[in-house]
Amino acid sequence: MTKHKRQRPVVGIIGNSYVINDRYPTHSAGTMNTAAVAEVAGAIPMIIPSDPRYVGVDELLDLCDGFLLTGGRPNVHPSEYGEEETPAHGAFDRSRDAITLPLIRACVDRGQPFLGICRGFQEVNVALGGTLYPEIRDLPGRMNHRMPPDGSLEECFALRHSVTFTEGGVFHKLMGAREVMTNTLHGQGIARAGCRIVIDGHAPDGTPEAIYVKDAPGFTLSVQWHPEWNAGNDPVSRPLFHAFGQAVTAWAEGERPAAMARSA
Repeated sequence: MTKHKRQRPVVGIIGNSYVINDRYPTHSAGTMNTAAVAEVAGAIPMIIPSDPRYVGVDELLDLCDGFLLTGGRPNVHPSEYGEEETPAHGAFDRSRDAITLPLIRACVDRGQPFLGICRGFQEVNVALGGTLYPEIRDLPGRMNHRMPPDGSLEECFALRHSVTFTEGGVFHKLMGAREVMTNTLHGQGIARAGCRIVIDGHAPDGTPEAIYVKDAPGFTLSVQWHPEWNAGNDPVSRPLFHAFGQAVTAWAEGERPAAMARSA
């Protein structure tokens, strides 16, 4: 029997837990995430139920070529970065914490690519030992980065502030510009950067918006905004997902940057 050759890499999209109509529990991810993965990154999107009762980190590493760490309403539990829970920290998803934090650390070690978005961006910082502010808008001099409470989807995901990248840095080179416009739909943000976390872009109020892991062998770019919105057309989103797609394709074809780094 001839073995079927897989044509596209597989990207595991971290799902979120939701209850539909207050009674039907689900694991789901927005279709704009699956569209960005399929149409811009050129990969097969596969939604992951982020619950250790159903999947294990080692299984996911073997099954997928890369991971999209999505946004989500629940926040990383503050105990994951050594702080007490307060009302300001909001809702949590401890099952997702149990999957994503060790998954991120494993991907960093292996060189397996991931792209972090919003909560995913925050998870990367926490996984590497960083901390989060529970509410950015309460800090002196900071703007309200949360999603507008009303309006259409287009209005909620509209471009709202600039992000300035480090001169000559990773994001500057990728985007071909030092300053870009992005949307903003988050309440929390980085307080202390984790070990090896490089903050490569900031909003005008100083909020970290773009990071990567220093000396990691693989793709580790993460952003605080939502590039999955209009990813095929937006000049900021498109190169980000395209570069992620190149990284997962290379992994699927057998390139192992972690192994190459150790043997260098």
